[in-house]
Amino acid sequence: MRVLITGCSTGFGRETAIELACRGHEVVATARRPETLADLDVASKLALDVDSDESVSAAVAQAGEVDALVNNAGWSAHGPIEKVPLQEVQRMFETNFFGAARMIQAIAPKMRARKSGVIVNVSSMAGRVAAPLMGFYSASKFALEGLSEALHLELGHFGIRVVVIEPGFVKTSFRENASRYGSDDAPYDELQRAWAGSDEALIGAERPGPEIVGVAIADAVEGKRQALRWPVGKDAELVLQARSNLDDAAFEEAMRGMLKLQW
Repeated sequence: MRVLITGCSTGFGRETAIELACRGHEVVATARRPETLADLDVASKLALDVDSDESVSAAVAQAGEVDALVNNAGWSAHGPIEKVPLQEVQRMFETNFFGAARMIQAIAPKMRARKSGVIVNVSSMAGRVAAPLMGFYSASKFALEGLSEALHLELGHFGIRVVVIEPGFVKTSFRENASRYGSDDAPYDELQRAWAGSDEALIGAERPGPEIVGVAIADAVEGKRQALRWPVGKDAELVLQARSNLDDAAFEEAMRGMLKLQW
């Protein structure tokens, strides 16, 4: 299969490119700065800024016929809702949501015409369960989840599979590279300190590496199982199972107890 992946500079995108190439697939790895892809052993490397209509059109034309699309590019702006500048929120949505939508609109018509293809949208556990200080990031992933669910219903008729990948806490530079606003200052600094150990409370001190997400995405591309949503990591499986089984009040009580959150 020929697979186009967005956001391959680091993290999930890079690991997915490596995993799929090792499995014998033709990988088209893309990034805003293509020089970051120099060491990847893949079929093709392209410049791609998913925020730009022109860049998307050019990259899709260069990529040729694509059997699978992996929408991975994304970033996060962290902080309390009242503190994160809306200009930054709009910029984040431009990548996390509209960037994926641009890629889908550019590639899905050809998949539909030949009645085959796979579209994998990389969401997050935060796309199903909103966390404090990550409200806008969660909102961008909630939006991607809604888009994916509708896309599944629209394109399944034409033989196109849609998959949503939902990683939990994973050891990457993603959180360290996030833009942060207002969480280190009063009154939200107390919440920031209380929330800082939430990942350890769920999964212990050792978080899994990004390769588990790369494997999950590769399995999804190959159709190892038929499912719309794929939680990745023990924490994602635990939290999303609880979210499915409990009402809002019971879920909040369970999470507060598990995380020892007094806020």
